[in-house]
Amino acid sequence: MAECELPAASARALELRDRMAQFMHERVLPAEAEYLEHRKADGPDGHTLPPVVEELKAEAKAQGLWNLFLPSESGLTQLEYAPIAELSGWSLDLAPEAINGQAPDTGNMELLHLLGTEQQKKDWLAPLLAGEIRSAFAMTEPEVASSDATNIATRIERDGDDYVINGRKWWTSGAMDPRCAFFIVMGKTDPSAPTHRQQTMVLVPRETAGVTVVRDYPVFGHHDQHGHAEVLFSDVRVPVSNVIGEEGGGFAAAQARLGPGRIHHCMRALGAAERALALLVQRAKGRVAFGSPLADQGVVQQQIAESRLEIEQARMLCHHTSHVIDVAGNKAARDYVAMAKIAVPRAATRVIDRAIQVHGGAGVTDVTPLAAMYGWHRAMRLFDGPDEVHLRSVAKNELRRTPALPPTA
Repeated sequence: MAECELPAASARALELRDRMAQFMHERVLPAEAEYLEHRKADGPDGHTLPPVVEELKAEAKAQGLWNLFLPSESGLTQLEYAPIAELSGWSLDLAPEAINGQAPDTGNMELLHLLGTEQQKKDWLAPLLAGEIRSAFAMTEPEVASSDATNIATRIERDGDDYVINGRKWWTSGAMDPRCAFFIVMGKTDPSAPTHRQQTMVLVPRETAGVTVVRDYPVFGHHDQHGHAEVLFSDVRVPVSNVIGEEGGGFAAAQARLGPGRIHHCMRALGAAERALALLVQRAKGRVAFGSPLADQGVVQQQIAESRLEIEQARMLCHHTSHVIDVAGNKAARDYVAMAKIAVPRAATRVIDRAIQVHGGAGVTDVTPLAAMYGWHRAMRLFDGPDEVHLRSVAKNELRRTPALPPTA
């Protein structure tokens, strides 16, 4: 495994981090009430965009807090972006989109930047980078164990100059948003090819005949604005020029897409954990039980200390992983990404759970953001690969590795 010392952030990166912190305190956090009021009025099945989001996007763009996730656009390294992404994790409904750093768009933009044709970049990447449209990524399927992406059953068959797509997807994040303009669909073009060369990714405009968005799936009972949809593709016909990368290159493209996406999720999860700990401390200081503040109770002090310890451990792993990506690339960082994807959501959910416990009944309602935060970060242990798959990957690589120390008798 790579060993490296983390470099100091550039002056520009530090300035952007401070600017982001100010933006969060002065604009994003105060806007949460307006956002939630709109969502409640829209109803549980509504997915219209609260107007305050576009206001925040315009302000973030004017302040230079825009497209910071993509090194080719921002000039930042992944390590320099990490503290900024963490701050956006304080308010997951608002901040990531406000700075155009929201999944699944970021992954799709990375994919188009890396593998897209000039026409694809003009038609789809440019408006995504401008924040004018949104997109969805259709890989997971209900009928197969999608934690093993080679299982994917959706067929993408060549017919002259077209591909014809048939299949059923779910957890297609972003598909319920009325601004979603296209899907990147992963399916099999050649089931007889070697296992990791059977899959292909194809760009499908949303309005293409045969595309049906069936329903939205809630996460622990919560429907977010962008949605996580079931989508049917029935004889969907798109030109062969809509292939992303090359035919048979879908599995490799998925790994290239998911690597940075996973670590960005981890960065934001650290921010959620920090907010949960701040709420825990605030509650412990202000709530009196049995004649003294909860903060005087040894068990609560231990919960606070354990939370700080776990956040710092997770942050160090996340930042080290980011630096390995910067200096050695996604492939070299694969094990670290897997470990961070396991460790950071675990830490975040433990911290959030402690905050819920200290808040009592308020912690499991919408009086605080804690219940929604817990639901999302618990789900994070499943999406972009469940813990068990990442553990398997780490173990297999460890078993192949030559130990640094000789075995003892």
